[in-house]
Amino acid sequence: MASRNKAARAGSGVFAAGQAARHNEFVQRLIEDEELRESLREAFGAARNAYGRVSHGKRPGRVLMDDKRVHRDLQTAAKSLREASDSLRGGRSKSGGWFKRVVVIGVVGAGVALVASEGVRKKVLDALFGAEEEFEYTSTTTPPPAAAATNGGASAEAPEPAAEKSKS
Repeated sequence: MASRNKAARAGSGVFAAGQAARHNEFVQRLIEDEELRESLREAFGAARNAYGRVSHGKRPGRVLMDDKRVHRDLQTAAKSLREASDSLRGGRSKSGGWFKRVVVIGVVGAGVALVASEGVRKKVLDALFGAEEEFEYTSTTTPPPAAAATNGGASAEAPEPAAEKSKS
């Protein structure tokens, strides 16, 4: 009697799993969408080929780094999985990428303008951090040019050297 109950419970679990799979939208899309199945099949085949090349090599690390066929297979697998993922999420269309391209081109153009033009770079820095304070530097160690020209190089207001002040 106990084995009969166990079989009944196992059967109800399988039945429930089948019902859940029947009503799952991802499973339905996998059953109906030939392109999705083909993407998954292609990803699996490419990954299997890459694994075969890596596992039969003497040094898997070197094969993984140097073998162009492994790189190509892994890129194919990644591309196919990306396509399958997009299809499962709702099928993003490839024609909707124009906005992304315009933004990238704008950012690259702005970067080139900042690098190439000092005026643009100064305007951006002024906008971000505020205008740079203008100041005029005057040296205190040399006399002003007008006083040097009128007195022949000696200033009338020149201070006495420290040694002469101490003698007086």
